[in-house]
Amino acid sequence: MKYVKHILLVVLTVSVSHAQDKKEEAFKKDSNNYTYIANNAVKDSSYADAEAEYRKAISKNGENVAAKYNLGNVYYNHENYEEAFNRFKEATEVATTKAEKHKAYHNMGNVFMKNKEYEKAVAAYKKALRNNPSDDETRYNFALAKDMLKKNPPQGDDKNKQDKDKKEEQKEQDKKDQDKKDQKDKNEDKGDKEKDEGGKDDKNKDGQGDKEKEKQKKDNKDGQGKADQKDDKNKQQQRQPKPNQLSPQQVKSLLKAMNNAEKKTQDKLNEKKAKGVKVKAEKDW
Repeated sequence: MKYVKHILLVVLTVSVSHAQDKKEEAFKKDSNNYTYIANNAVKDSSYADAEAEYRKAISKNGENVAAKYNLGNVYYNHENYEEAFNRFKEATEVATTKAEKHKAYHNMGNVFMKNKEYEKAVAAYKKALRNNPSDDETRYNFALAKDMLKKNPPQGDDKNKQDKDKKEEQKEQDKKDQDKKDQKDKNEDKGDKEKDEGGKDDKNKDGQGDKEKEKQKKDNKDGQGKADQKDDKNKQQQRQPKPNQLSPQQVKSLLKAMNNAEKKTQDKLNEKKAKGVKVKAEKDW
């Protein structure tokens, strides 16, 4: 009996699922029909009718990418950029192919360009190129958006966001600078302490150095005194005659005495010669 109930339950589930599938298929078919009617209305420039038909198509099938994308184009051509953006955004969310995503992101970029939101336009065109890198029009719009962004830096909320980011960066930098300053002060305090301790050592060294200097000065003085004494002794020795050597004064006195003695001797000889010499008489022939 339980087995029969289980089989019945499975049959009912399959039946309900099949019915839902048929219903969804019917909705999709109706959605596609409304989209077709709307597309024809756009060709006839009946934009109000086209908008109504696209809305019906979306209500029947929320995943109808074409209906959302085309309705966005209707709003865009009538300069209703806010509604256009919403529809293009919805198209990107339900798109299943790269071609569909490329078109939706491209047109989102166009909306941002119209609103002079160049930073957002750059981002939208970049996403479009990821889905179709070979599209020349998208590449051109992407380059134009970057150029406009360069010439027109972001304002308002974007600028506030950048200012906030800069403040955060500055805050971080200030913290780093403060940490460096604290570390520097810490090192300087340590250096001053070591300097003070070194100063004490230097002072002791200076005291010892002064003693050494005094000692050296005394030694130099004593040495100089000894040197002076040695010089005086040398001078005295030079003035005093050395053994077996006459002084200049003694030599002078000795020469004078010798001269006197020699003169006396010569005088005596002359006197003797004068007395002993006979004078010859003249011959008388």
